[in-house]
Amino acid sequence: MSGSEASPGTGVHVVWFKRDLRIDDHAALHAALEHGAPVVALYVFEPELLAQPESDRAQWGFVLESLAELDAALRARGAFLTVRHGTILRVFEELGRELEASGGMRAVYAHEETGSRVTYDRDLRLGAWLRERGIPWREFPQNGVVRRLKSRDGWSRNWERRMRQPLVAAPQHLVAAPVAPGTLPALDALGLPPSTIVDRQRGGSAEAVRLLHGFLHERGEDYQRAMSSPLEGWDACSRLSPHLAHGTISVRTVLQALEARADELRALPREHRGSWLGSLKSFGARLRWHCHFVQKLEDEPRIEFENVNRAMDGLREQDFDAARFAAWCEGRTGYPMVDACIRCLRRTGWLNFRMRAMLVSFAAYHLWLHWREVGVFLGRHFVDFEPGIHWSQVQMQSGVTGINTVRIYSPKKQLRDQDPEGTFVRRWVPELARVPLQFLDEPHRMGEADQEAAGCRIGTDYPAPIVDHDAAVKAAKQRVYAARRTDEARAESRRVYAKHGSRKRPPSRRGARAAGTRAKSGA
Repeated sequence: MSGSEASPGTGVHVVWFKRDLRIDDHAALHAALEHGAPVVALYVFEPELLAQPESDRAQWGFVLESLAELDAALRARGAFLTVRHGTILRVFEELGRELEASGGMRAVYAHEETGSRVTYDRDLRLGAWLRERGIPWREFPQNGVVRRLKSRDGWSRNWERRMRQPLVAAPQHLVAAPVAPGTLPALDALGLPPSTIVDRQRGGSAEAVRLLHGFLHERGEDYQRAMSSPLEGWDACSRLSPHLAHGTISVRTVLQALEARADELRALPREHRGSWLGSLKSFGARLRWHCHFVQKLEDEPRIEFENVNRAMDGLREQDFDAARFAAWCEGRTGYPMVDACIRCLRRTGWLNFRMRAMLVSFAAYHLWLHWREVGVFLGRHFVDFEPGIHWSQVQMQSGVTGINTVRIYSPKKQLRDQDPEGTFVRRWVPELARVPLQFLDEPHRMGEADQEAAGCRIGTDYPAPIVDHDAAVKAAKQRVYAARRTDEARAESRRVYAKHGSRKRPPSRRGARAAGTRAKSGA
């Protein structure tokens, strides 16, 4: 035992930590303490989550670091993290028996979670189990996502209202319930296969706070300009995404710190503000988009597995090319920018947003791969895997929502725009290290002499393009637009917009967006 312990017969409150691994701005923990009962701060390693196809050893390494820090923070306040392993019903049944001598499980507190379908189904099972036993389960929002939302109208106002509520202070003192704490497992004990990600970000709330301060005061001035570059974005982006995904810091904490920093900057003379205000405004918009996209999965959990726009069913499902998919996954497509991004992701677990969009676009249009298999691979390699954002974005970039512009990225143009000196490509595709810059976007154009001089034989040291860009894009456009022009697709687009469309856009643009706009093949 650690800290102050409860006397028998008082009853215990269980705070179930999931993807909210912090004590600051934690509404569920705060509410549990209001009644003065002892607390079990519970975390469960669930076999179903560990076995998910998007699950990776690197993600769980991040979680374990965050849990160790959370446990230390709880112990400093008189409690501890109670760690259990198993299915959620078995864990709660056993915990209930442990707590009988202390008056039983009085109530369960948790943040609402918009996660993968397996977590949705698990919550339904636990909710039924608790209701059968008359145990209240109180859930609290931890971001701008609204549960059981009836209409998107007014969603933005609700988001603003939530984000401006006062932060919930971390507790100063906790009373521990008399249960065995359990121990955090070693990463090897989780039974996860080896990961290619060996250079990931570290977990924990302290690291999240450090990153936030560094972004707002040092690194973020060029965010608006540099976020699209896989080189500059590495430092210019906030790098908070894994911390928001795993809840080591709240969206509200980040937004309020951002606005406080913006107020400081506005008080300075204009000549001392640099480009800070524009960058902070841009980042603030992305915090809103974070919740906007998660809301889609909250409203329609099926989109983890099914097309948002059901009129797009059958568009790619029967044409999946396993060889093309393998080449894409391994970074050997013959398109240097694509291959560099995949290889970077496989080692670090992070990539800036534009390059993520390019990878999905290339897979969906050039290689004509279905978004589900592509999404599983990417989700497994994103240490910041956030199901709500992920599945909405993968479908959007694949052109199956019916309400978003079709964007077909040119890898050649992206290399020239975002890596004009070839630094990023040469780092991650070392076989191209000596290829002259004029050939770097299309190394297969080199003649025999140039290949010999560069030490890079196309087809031997580096592959020729797996598909022809122009032919692949032309074919993809024809198939996508044929599908979007049907009456069924247009009707579905109207339904999708009514359920998921942003209401921030002026009304005159909504109709055009819902009907679909022209492709931007050189985005």
